[in-house]
Amino acid sequence: MKNILQLDIYGDHNLGLFAKTSDKFCILGSIVPEKNKKLIESVLGVKIIKATIANTDLIGMFCCINSNGIILPKIITEKEVERFRRIEKEFGINLTILKSKHTATGNLILCNDKGALISKVFTKRDKRTVEDCLDVEAEYCSIAGLNVVGSCGIATNKGCLLYRDVKEDEIKKIKRMLKVEADIGTANFGSPFVGACGFANSNAAIIGESTTGPEIQRLMEALGFI
Repeated sequence: MKNILQLDIYGDHNLGLFAKTSDKFCILGSIVPEKNKKLIESVLGVKIIKATIANTDLIGMFCCINSNGIILPKIITEKEVERFRRIEKEFGINLTILKSKHTATGNLILCNDKGALISKVFTKRDKRTVEDCLDVEAEYCSIAGLNVVGSCGIATNKGCLLYRDVKEDEIKKIKRMLKVEADIGTANFGSPFVGACGFANSNAAIIGESTTGPEIQRLMEALGFI
């Protein structure tokens, strides 16, 4: 299936921890093998840049991106910021370092190029920062009552896959804010934390190798690939 690539990274199937992608570019942890990088690049159809945040490869945990901007946590090092400044210049996007004490930015924001859902742990000032950087309207939201909205969903400009126990009022808000259809599902043989299991843009999804056929079918439907 051309829209789906299943991988593991040194035996780890939680691929969403190591990358974030938009329809413009993808940022990948430096630990990812070069052969996997080339595969991911060809499937997503965007340029990939390798980087670290806080001297880790946990790009998906620590940053949030869409085609308009990149949000980084305050624990990023100066040398790493320089790397991201080059990305900012190359793609003509916004770059912001969020001053919040809650540094797992990627786990706490679910967004596409049309809107953003943010965790209730963020302040109103943080919310404005997110809106300005990503150039979208943001709204506080939980998913299945959980604050880790980034871990509980995979969102693109075509669709959204959500934690299986998402509440009806939450899904309505998510669909309204992201302006796409949304559905529930799991990945990696039953994990409801789909955002930790993989990442996607409008072209394709990269998902953990242990994701089953029925889970892939649900993922493809939710993200608008079929």
